[in-house]
Amino acid sequence: MDLEFNKNEDVNKQLVYQFNTKLQKIFLGGGEKAAAKQKEKGKMLARERIAYLIDDDKPWLEVGAFVADGMYAEHGGCPSGGVVCGIGYISGRQCVVVANDATVKAGAWFPITAKKNLRAQEIAMENRLPIIYLVDSAGVYLPLQDEIFPDKEHFGRIFRNNAQMSSLGIIQIAAIMGSCVAGGAYLPIMSDEAMIVEGTGSVFLAGSYLVKSAIGEDVDNETLGGATTQCEISGVTDYKHHNDKACLDSIKNIMSKVGDYNKAGFDRVKPSAPKLNEKDIYGILPDNREKAYDMREIILRLLDDSDLEEYKAGYGQSIICGLGRIDGWAVGIVANQRKVVKSKKGEMQFGGVIYSDSADKATRFIMNCNQKKIPLVFLQDVTGFMVGSRSEHGGIIKDGAKMVNAVANSVVPKFTIVVGNSYGAGNYAMCGKAYDPRLIYAWPSAKIAVMGGAQAAKVLVQMQSAGLKAKGEEVDEAKEAELLKQTTDRYNAQTTPYYAAARLWVDGIIDPLETRKVISLGIEAANHAPIEKAFNVGVIQT
Repeated sequence: MDLEFNKNEDVNKQLVYQFNTKLQKIFLGGGEKAAAKQKEKGKMLARERIAYLIDDDKPWLEVGAFVADGMYAEHGGCPSGGVVCGIGYISGRQCVVVANDATVKAGAWFPITAKKNLRAQEIAMENRLPIIYLVDSAGVYLPLQDEIFPDKEHFGRIFRNNAQMSSLGIIQIAAIMGSCVAGGAYLPIMSDEAMIVEGTGSVFLAGSYLVKSAIGEDVDNETLGGATTQCEISGVTDYKHHNDKACLDSIKNIMSKVGDYNKAGFDRVKPSAPKLNEKDIYGILPDNREKAYDMREIILRLLDDSDLEEYKAGYGQSIICGLGRIDGWAVGIVANQRKVVKSKKGEMQFGGVIYSDSADKATRFIMNCNQKKIPLVFLQDVTGFMVGSRSEHGGIIKDGAKMVNAVANSVVPKFTIVVGNSYGAGNYAMCGKAYDPRLIYAWPSAKIAVMGGAQAAKVLVQMQSAGLKAKGEEVDEAKEAELLKQTTDRYNAQTTPYYAAARLWVDGIIDPLETRKVISLGIEAANHAPIEKAFNVGVIQT
């Protein structure tokens, strides 16, 4: 182990430690006082409900844990968007689970809450996974109602998805374990089956105060829409349970009787661990995003037996493509190379930049994986496409467009891990969020932006300086340096993986050592949804 390896290891382990520390704080939800109030009512907390419901001998993958991180400070914050989502197993069956966290503003829906719920439904729909809703919500957060109510990707889209999933045969089970009011009442009742907990669960279009205001009727919430009313009088709900655990046991029992599913048929053999030590990743990944390293060394520590069947190894070397296995599943790897290499033409190529030959190679490899029905894994550490007259004369835009076309039209499931930089059009070509990866996660070392902080800050400062000078203000070197620092700090804060995860640009942040688990769970989920569409790239310029 050399000094550089040890330095990298220290930096990356510290990033993982900071990530875990931040995560533990988020897991507290609305805090101890709010949790105590839930307990006084005899209710389990959202994460306790999930832990009790899912199989404890199988993995759990949380989606959106860092959602709303640093957002809504003027409203007291909204940890995890007030809802816990993820992929787990119930009675041996892989499912999506969505649980409102009533310790966060009584489970009220912020704009980002709707976005997170829609993401959970999207995962269920893409992969044909059963979805379980553990409902405990006061409905829309009224101070922000204009940002959540009427638009296409707002609250109402949830119920549209309920209906579409039902038509697709995707199992939906809802448990009303607390409040369920107004428009939110449609979610459990549009599910296949709805159950309710006595004494704590209630579901109605309008609560007692609104009923009094609207029509002058005096009625309490339990009579209006409690468990007895909705199970024995209205017939709105299907099962009544005396406490949370009994309700969750009922879900387990139902799921234990669900039949098998038609599989997509992705190839899997007995899993093997990588031969090379996975923990070496901490020492291989540089301590900053500008340094070069050999991405191949990362790949070999993610693949079963550290075995990579590399495609066109000597051509287009700023992208590595190849076949391998992760936890037994066959995968096609597309990864940015960050090492400095020398081509046969004698030119130096600095990794992280996509050149014409690399884009051409990746396009052909992606097409081959679609032909063979092999899921794709993208490892992003990309600074963008190569610029300059030489690249333009060589048709970089055309070659980049071919790669983007192949990624956009792929019918095999795609999974994206943001290892380092994810800048500009490189984000798109390497299957960023806009290109429908089934799952997209970032390492704590990730940076996501239109361009690097230093370059962007210089451009922005030039624009600011020009604007100030146009107004007749003096801009000396000291003023320009101050502007540069302010702009750089602000821009860098917006490129962190936490900023991206807060806004669901990525599904979450993971320790690099969890990468194999994420991809394996994702492919197993994708195997629930047979590929029905033929691969076709349409018209591309050759």
